[in-house]
Amino acid sequence: MIVLTNARLIDPETLSETDGWLRIEGGTIAETGTGKAPLGETIDCGGKCLAPGIVDLGVKVSEPGERHKESFASAGRAAAAGGVTTMVTRPDTSIAIDTPEGLEFVTRRAAADAVVHVRHMSALTKERAGREMVEIGFMRDAGAVAFTDCDHVVTDTKVLQRALTYAKSCGALVIGHPQDPGLSSGACATSGKFAALKGLPAVSSMAERMGLDRDIALIEMTNVSYHFDQITTARALPALERAKANGLDVTAGVSIHHLTLNEFDVGDYRTFFKVKPPLRSEDDRLAMVDAVANGLIDIISSMHTPQDEESKRLPFEEAASGAVGLETLLPAALRLYHAGGLTLAQLFRAMSLNPARRLGLSTGRITAGAPADLVLFDPDTPFILDRTKLRSKSKNTPFDGARMQGKVLGTWVAGDRVFGA
Repeated sequence: MIVLTNARLIDPETLSETDGWLRIEGGTIAETGTGKAPLGETIDCGGKCLAPGIVDLGVKVSEPGERHKESFASAGRAAAAGGVTTMVTRPDTSIAIDTPEGLEFVTRRAAADAVVHVRHMSALTKERAGREMVEIGFMRDAGAVAFTDCDHVVTDTKVLQRALTYAKSCGALVIGHPQDPGLSSGACATSGKFAALKGLPAVSSMAERMGLDRDIALIEMTNVSYHFDQITTARALPALERAKANGLDVTAGVSIHHLTLNEFDVGDYRTFFKVKPPLRSEDDRLAMVDAVANGLIDIISSMHTPQDEESKRLPFEEAASGAVGLETLLPAALRLYHAGGLTLAQLFRAMSLNPARRLGLSTGRITAGAPADLVLFDPDTPFILDRTKLRSKSKNTPFDGARMQGKVLGTWVAGDRVFGA
């Protein structure tokens, strides 16, 4: 039995903060309370914040095929250091996760090497090619928690409609990337004055709205459970709001980079800021923060995408998209807290509770009976990020050299401390 005392408990279910204690027994939260703590092995939290561990939906681990970019061992260490207790991995590896055998391989590797929980998504179509759906029933039985082709948008509407119909019959969650693939092909910036001045191939924010509208029509047709991985533009929000109001089983996410950065951060063609979708306008960024605050956007994720130096040290148009984010997700999110845009409870509703609920996981809560997956952090500790010290194998973070605030002090997975003294 372990008792964490003198803690600032962050409860995303009640959206409250309470000074109190938490008792762990057998890998589970046994009870929480205020006042005098029960007897037992005690850890004094020093008045710092104790919250449910982050459930990061959409992490890329480059096994199989590109272990030099990220392995389950390195990603697990990075996750633990960032307060992430559950990684939900994408199937967009160099060999797509689209068969039960492939899913079994990554499940075994993750169980053997990662110090945090790992759940896996399957591709929606074979080789993510958009031509033939995977064996959704078999993949679900093998442990897939969701189905997605990631940024390979299925262009054949009939194929997608059949896949969604079958997913509905199996009770499976489908995750889509709301972009019109024709408009967004080859683009590396958002249309506007900045992209024009920099001479960068750009895509209109309407590409996201168009992709969203098509998918919503198919969701209405099939009644499937559906999650949009990244909503990044203000123009897409009214359609999302209507879909929810109409009773469709729809949720939406946003990456931490689109919540904390904008198109101007690209500056002089800094490729560590090249992500997909491209960074948006400041007005779009603020609209996303408001949407998270009011619950229209449900989930914040890192969209952790490791890339090696060779793929990033190229001209902006040619450089690979993506940024690592497992260790920077929480301190970057705390920028929103310090700016007054979101409370800590709202942040953890979006980073812990909502993704766990969407995937049917029991974690993401700080109440009795929940798994003891926890993060202890100081939201006020300032530091300058040094990318060379990141635990990820790849170091492609846009926050290198940035002044940040908030440090993880300890991480527990099923009651076992996996990070911190």
